[in-house]
Amino acid sequence: MSTQRPESSDDEIRDEAWVRLGYVDDPELAIDLVNLGLIYDLRVEEGDVRVEMSLTTPGCPMSDSMPAAVERALAAIPGVGKIEVNLVWEPRWEPERMSAVAKRGLGWA
Repeated sequence: MSTQRPESSDDEIRDEAWVRLGYVDDPELAIDLVNLGLIYDLRVEEGDVRVEMSLTTPGCPMSDSMPAAVERALAAIPGVGKIEVNLVWEPRWEPERMSAVAKRGLGWA
């Protein structure tokens, strides 16, 4: 009898990826990347995950560490294969992309 866990479906991986990205905080703002609206796209195909994300500004000092944090969070998901995290600047991030949770966290609501 096999005790090996069956591989996760792409939908399960995608759902878990969104959950885990909700725990990756911007270290300067202490708010997660999802609520900040920095995750622009998340796609899963045959276990491989592709993320397009931005930062609040092109000169953000976290430009090296944030994509690496996203990759670490995704790598911990069972069934994930290759991970590609692309930092994009179009469309430009605007504060309007933030959720109500993020705005309250920053005292904007």
